[in-house]
Amino acid sequence: MDYAEIKNLMKDMESSNLDSIEIELPEGTKVKMRKSPIVYAGLNYDMVENNAMQGSRTDKSTVLNNSAENSTTNQRATSNNENSNNSTNNQSITVNYEKAAEAQMSKPQNGDTIAIIKVKDFGEIKVKFFADVAPKAVENFTTHAKEGYYNGLTFHRVINEFMIQGGDPKGDGTGGESIWGEGFGTELSPELVPYRGSLCMAMSSLPNSIGSQFFITQANYSETMANYLNQAGYPSELIEQYKIYGGYLSLYMQYTVFGQVFEGMDVVDAIAKVETETTASGQEDKPVQDVVIETIEVTTYQEK
Repeated sequence: MDYAEIKNLMKDMESSNLDSIEIELPEGTKVKMRKSPIVYAGLNYDMVENNAMQGSRTDKSTVLNNSAENSTTNQRATSNNENSNNSTNNQSITVNYEKAAEAQMSKPQNGDTIAIIKVKDFGEIKVKFFADVAPKAVENFTTHAKEGYYNGLTFHRVINEFMIQGGDPKGDGTGGESIWGEGFGTELSPELVPYRGSLCMAMSSLPNSIGSQFFITQANYSETMANYLNQAGYPSELIEQYKIYGGYLSLYMQYTVFGQVFEGMDVVDAIAKVETETTASGQEDKPVQDVVIETIEVTTYQEK
């Protein structure tokens, strides 16, 4: 199957009831193309479109700056780089991915702000924040939490080996607003990666569309994904960290990573594996039984 055929298949999936399909890329790698949410399991539309037009394999700069499928409205979302305070299109920046990953995955320091997400019947998920990189996302999330905005809401969309998404008062992925009453743009850093346990803001295909919805990346390492990332031109150093920490690197430099789970990934895994049912839009990602966020407590970390 060539890239032009894949592009047409993506278009067909948008209006179909198919949730996913396995295809073989021109390079020979087999990937699962998933319609919902965010990405096509390592494949995104602009990358395919570029290859279909140019007849060649995409390079690193294309992959890191193109679009991903929308995590909120099941539409294709474009990167809001032009609306971001910290985003960059300069691919010549040198990143020490090993050092950056160790910092991202480390425990918080005493006195750091953390949040404890208490999920009914499941337990607690504890997260730390990256306010230096994503100050607006952190302020938005923590203020909502302190004011009780998230109390009683659900993780309305869960996909095992991908992510769990919540924070929508409507419970269907179409609602929620920021503390300012209007959306805001992405805050990106090449040193913050959507590894397993990363806390990210969801958004629609519109610029400055981040509101209240968030998701926690749950995927483990996949050799198929690693092969794709290598063929697509992602930095080998980044792929090495992906092998250690897992995650979903197709989201890299597309969605704001503003926090990281440091305790409670067993709870995230349990939520990701709940039984799901098909939504009105044809996506089998809504929990049969509501997964309820009882409270989100914002506090300071003190090592015991």
